[in-house]
Amino acid sequence: MINNTASLDLVEFVETQILPRYVEFDKAHNLSHVTRVIRSSMNLAKHTGADMNMVYVIAAYHDLGLSGPRAIHHLTSGKILMQDARLKRWFSPEQLKVMKEAVEDHRASASHAPRSIYGKIVAEADRDLEPETVIRRTIQFGIANYPELDTEGQWRRFCQHMDEKYSVNGYIRLWIQGSENERNLNALRSLIAEPQKMRVVFDRILAEEKA
Repeated sequence: MINNTASLDLVEFVETQILPRYVEFDKAHNLSHVTRVIRSSMNLAKHTGADMNMVYVIAAYHDLGLSGPRAIHHLTSGKILMQDARLKRWFSPEQLKVMKEAVEDHRASASHAPRSIYGKIVAEADRDLEPETVIRRTIQFGIANYPELDTEGQWRRFCQHMDEKYSVNGYIRLWIQGSENERNLNALRSLIAEPQKMRVVFDRILAEEKA
């Protein structure tokens, strides 16, 4: 069981009917990832007074849209949640609307701030910004989606992504001040600013992932 602060019957439903769908996704968005997002979301919820059942389901559904086009996966995930009639057992239509919007708002590249505390929670929980974790997930995505690239090609793609998303000019935004993510993002930005040090870490992790 992931967290006993959500209703036991709801946890049983999610763990048997929803979470197994993540085994179909890439290493950066697999069962380990969604489990971590759930745990982080629940921990953040304790400090905000948010409804634990709502937070739990939002986190569990947030990446289900990866079964379709990645670029709109956040929107697809919201539709999947909203169209799952089984959730009416636990939630009102008003709650489901808030949950759908939270799932839609979790994406780091979203052009607007999350519309509720629930969106802020899942958006923050989805950002495991421990530097080596970020680096490994970025490399895993590159290997899975651009297998034709050689080492230098992977490095160039990696650097472009890191600069566009995580640098001081990147698009990532954090929504809960004083979080562990804030500290990790600062450490990651320091590493991005030193490409030689970053290359050493990149080469090591790339070799581990290809082994």
